[in-house]
Amino acid sequence: MATLGIDISKADFHAFLIDGDRKAKHSFPNTAAGFKQLLSWLKNRGVTEISACMEATGSYWEALAIHLYEAGHRVSLVNPRQTKSYAQSELLRTKTDSVDAAMIARFALAHKPEAWEPPPAESRMLQGLVRHLEDLKTTRAQELTRIQTPGLPAFVEQSIQRLIDSLSGQIDEIERAIRDHINRHPALKDRYDALRSIKGIGETTASLLMAEMPTIERFSSGKAVGAYAGLSPRLVQSGTSLRKRGKISKTGNSRLRKALFFPAMTAMRFNPVLKAFAQRLRNVGKPRMVIVVAVMRKLLTLAYGVLKSGHGFTPALAGRAA
Repeated sequence: MATLGIDISKADFHAFLIDGDRKAKHSFPNTAAGFKQLLSWLKNRGVTEISACMEATGSYWEALAIHLYEAGHRVSLVNPRQTKSYAQSELLRTKTDSVDAAMIARFALAHKPEAWEPPPAESRMLQGLVRHLEDLKTTRAQELTRIQTPGLPAFVEQSIQRLIDSLSGQIDEIERAIRDHINRHPALKDRYDALRSIKGIGETTASLLMAEMPTIERFSSGKAVGAYAGLSPRLVQSGTSLRKRGKISKTGNSRLRKALFFPAMTAMRFNPVLKAFAQRLRNVGKPRMVIVVAVMRKLLTLAYGVLKSGHGFTPALAGRAA
């Protein structure tokens, strides 16, 4: 099977093909037309089956990954830090899109990353709705800050208010669309109800967890889920001289970390299990933000537990989910 390394951006992507002793490279627009051009380019070279590898950066990779998967090819996604470390191990001094595509291809050959499968169509639809909702809320928050600027001309203030009102209307519309979408799909509704059984996880957080981790139950453990979200502790220690305060890795899904902050604050007050968990950490002198992050990680682990078990939250589940 030939190996294809892909370096992708918003506008285009660069592909580097390794097929035995043969090598080839080309760039394509990151559009549906570009995806078809890629398949034709491969066919013209007598390549019928590939193992494609690309970095999971932003959301630019998703459409191409799904297109290749549906065309019958093997697709792998890797963390950009993995490929960066690999490039450093090769002592690469040049960084271009074409060079990166070749490096990703060599990385795939050397490490053979596991195959990726896209989530079901209804989960992809939910993800699109949820991400659009978050973008609308971010834009509204920016405009709400702008309208508080002292000395704004009346016309400008009125214009901003109309924009805020329009954004609020769109937010309400998307929130209704998300609820309707979940209710129309029994599998999504069951997952949603299971998540909502955890005190601290509300409607917005439940739908976001389902959108960002549609196959969360496939993870091997709660620790693996925490690592995916970038909530795993990172210890910096070497010998007896270097001992830094631990931090979270942040090598993961930033949307999940952002979404879990306020639910964790709520859970520390109203979820008996997490309230007791936070108190134990206070009793041993942990700083406030360390406690909040630990509760965020625990909340995500509980979400993994209920979806893995297929049942709603129970205190007994809390111990098994870790």
